[in-house]
Amino acid sequence: MPHRIISALDARRDVVIELQRELTSRPALGPESGGEGERAKADWLLDHLRAIGVTDIEQINAPDPRVPCGHRPNIIARVPGVSPRTVWVLAHMDVVPPGDSALWDGDPWTLRVDGDVLYGRGVEDNQQAIVSGLLVARELLEQGVTPPLSLGLAFVADEETGNARGMAHVAAVRPDLFGPDDLIVVPDFGDSDGTMIEVAEKSMLWLRIAVTGKQCHASTPDEGVNSLAGAAALILRIRHLNERFPDADPLFNPATSTFVPTKKEANVPNVNTVPGSDVFYVDCRVLPRYDLDEVVAALRGLADEVEREHGVSIAITQVLREQAAPPTSPDAEVVTRLRTAIKDVYGVTARPAGIGGGTVAAIVRRMGLSAAVWSKLVPNAHVPNEATRVSCNIGDAKVIATMLFEGGK
Repeated sequence: MPHRIISALDARRDVVIELQRELTSRPALGPESGGEGERAKADWLLDHLRAIGVTDIEQINAPDPRVPCGHRPNIIARVPGVSPRTVWVLAHMDVVPPGDSALWDGDPWTLRVDGDVLYGRGVEDNQQAIVSGLLVARELLEQGVTPPLSLGLAFVADEETGNARGMAHVAAVRPDLFGPDDLIVVPDFGDSDGTMIEVAEKSMLWLRIAVTGKQCHASTPDEGVNSLAGAAALILRIRHLNERFPDADPLFNPATSTFVPTKKEANVPNVNTVPGSDVFYVDCRVLPRYDLDEVVAALRGLADEVEREHGVSIAITQVLREQAAPPTSPDAEVVTRLRTAIKDVYGVTARPAGIGGGTVAAIVRRMGLSAAVWSKLVPNAHVPNEATRVSCNIGDAKVIATMLFEGGK
C-alpha cells in the first residue's frame, strides 16, 4: 500500500469541505418529495470527475416523465487498476427533504462547518460515501498511481423513494456491470466507531389496514358499528404476530421480527360521531427465514377474528413489500478484506451484522453477488441538522484505498 496515498488523504480537509459544500447546495429530491430529481447534482459530479482526470464515465438514465429532464441519472465511473477486478463504492445522490426548517440551526442547503463537523441535508446520507470515493479517485490520478485492483464509483438515483429508477434500473439494463469477483462496498449504514459491517437485511412489509363500520351519532352508538373500536382491537392483536413468528437471530438488533402499528389516518372531525371508517398502517421487519405471505396470512386471520367480534369489515393492502435478499456470507472476501482495511485504518475490529432497514445492497445480492454495507458515521440520517465528520470522510476514503492495495488475489 503506497503510504503516500494515505498521507495525501490526511491533508484533504479543505477538499472534503468544498465537495460537501457543492453537493449540499444542489438538492436532489425525487418528485415524490416535491423535487426535480438528481440532474443538477449529477451534472456537477460529472464535471468534477472529468476535472480530476476520470475518463471512463458512463450514464445510465432511467426514464421519468415527472422531472424536467425526463429521466433520473445514474453515474458509473472507473479508475483502472492493474487488474480489471474492481472495488466498487456504491452510493446514492438523492436525499430526503429537510422537514421543518425551524428545527435547523441554519439553511439545510448551505454547508455549515464547526471544526470536524459539517452540517447540511445529505452530508451523511449519502454524500459522505460520494466524497470518500471521489477522494480516492483524485489521489490515484493526481499521483499517477495504478492500484492492483480497479476503482469503481456508482452514484445512483432514487434510493430514498424506492430504487426503481436508481439501482434497480441499473441492475435491469446492465446486469454485466459488476463482475463475480468484484468487491462491492455500500457506505450507507454504520455506527459511530466503524465496527459494524451489514451483511443481511430483514424483509420489509408495510400494510394499510382499512376498517369499515357504520357511522352514527355518538349518543346512539348501538345504531352504528364503531370502526375505531375495531381498529383498536386489531392493533392490540398485532402483538400476537411475535408469537407466530418467534425466531431470533443474534446477527440482527433487535434479534426478532418486529410488527409495529404506526401511522393513523384521520376519521371523523368531531367528537360526537361514531366513525364508520378507520385506516392505520403496520410496519413489519421480518427475519429472512420467514415468507412474507405467511405474515400476511397470519394478520388476515387476526383480522377475521376482529370482524366476527366487532361486526366490521377489514381490508388489508400491501403498500411496500421487499422479501429479504440472500445475505452476504460473513466469510465473503468483500467482508474479510473490508475488516482488514478497517483494522488498518481505524484500529478497531469490525463485526458482521444484520439490519431492519433496506439499502441498495439488497439489489446487488439479488444479482447473486456479495455486498458489504459499511461506513463510520455519526450516525444521524434524515434528522434536522444532519451532520458528518471530516475525519470520517477521509477515514472511509483510506479504507477504500486500502482495499485496492492489500490482500488482493
